[in-house]
This record gives sequence, structure tokens and C-alpha cells, in this order.
Amino acid sequence: MLPARYRMTRSTEFGATVSRGVRAAQPDLVVHALRSKTGTDPGPRIGLVVSKSVGNAVQRHRVARRLRHVARAVIDELDPADRVVIRALPSSRHAISARLEQELRSALRRARPKTEVDR
Repeated sequence: MLPARYRMTRSTEFGATVSRGVRAAQPDLVVHALRSKTGTDPGPRIGLVVSKSVGNAVQRHRVARRLRHVARAVIDELDPADRVVIRALPSSRHAISARLEQELRSALRRARPKTEVDR
């Protein structure tokens, strides 16, 4: 489970990260990363988007649980000012957790150099 202090809960935060963040696509995920200029919330914040295109409610919740577990594994590698939105694609329903973690790490590596330049 992803601790509550790391969860992105406000729609404005989701919207800002998706619209102004750097997008990195993978086969099962799309990651939007943004380095926040205001340090109002402690620690990095991670949000999940698992739409109905992923599957029925049971499948969506299963994917969301896997993504929360994977996000918890990479939380220590993120800067406290980082904001990350992970959007699950329909193929994520069939992906195992190890593959999702590998894709998340790869997407974050691709997005990080671009967000560090914006500092």
C-alpha cells in the first residue's frame, strides 16, 4: 500500500501534472512527471489513473493495487518535489507486477532529465 502522505488526491494536482509534466509512454503505462516549484506537500506525490478501458471493476482494482505496490518500490528514488501521475493502459490488465515496475522505472528515467532542467 502506498502511504497516504505520498498519494495525490486533488484534481488540480492531477491536472497540473498531466498538462505541464513530461510524458513518457511505455507499452502498459503512460507516466507524467512534474517537479513542483512549491513545496507545500512533503514528499513526492503519486497519482493513479485506471480508466474503464482497462476492464471491469475487479480488473481495474487489481491493476490499481499492482501500481500502488510498484509505486511504493520507487518512492525512495524520487525527489520530494516530484509529482507523478501513472495512467494504466488496457494492456496493463495482463502485465505482471515485475513488468509494471520495470516500465515505471524506465519511464521515470526518461522523464527525469527533462524535469531536472526545468528547476
